Amino acid sequence: MNVLTPYPYLSPAQLQQLMDIEIRPEQKQYSGDVDMAMYTLLGCMDGEIQGFALLVDEVPKAFLLLKHGRYVPEWAHPGSATLHALQVDWRMQGRGLGRACLEGLPDAARGAWPGVQQLELSVDADNVAGMGLYKALGWVDRGEAYRGRIGYERRFVLVL
Repeated sequence: MNVLTPYPYLSPAQLQQLMDIEIRPEQKQYSGDVDMAMYTLLGCMDGEIQGFALLVDEVPKAFLLLKHGRYVPEWAHPGSATLHALQVDWRMQGRGLGRACLEGLPDAARGAWPGVQQLELSVDADNVAGMGLYKALGWVDRGEAYRGRIGYERRFVLVL
């Protein structure tokens, strides 16, 4: 069973295994890598950035960040939590782990910030597969977010 687990709940062995998640070089421009995500997470001491690992057989195979409060980007609603740095180990891609992360987000966000009312993310305008997955899981395209790599990023919202 795949479980989305808050970063503080990871065992010492799982923390070490988290660093073994590998991202393809061409994907790093979108999600960064675990080192970059950890730098962001550990630099926030007020709890407004939370990290979550997707465990497969108790081993981290994906990682993501949720941001809230003062860390929510300008393009997002101030009361929302925003998804960042979703990373699935390239050796595990195509097995539904990205979907599992997205399906676990509502509970993760509500557990971190009980008052959060919606989740938001931005996606590259040419990421047709990603947008299809978001729509299939109930996310709504709310238009342009900001100027990105190839035009404007799309902003997707999931009301909790």
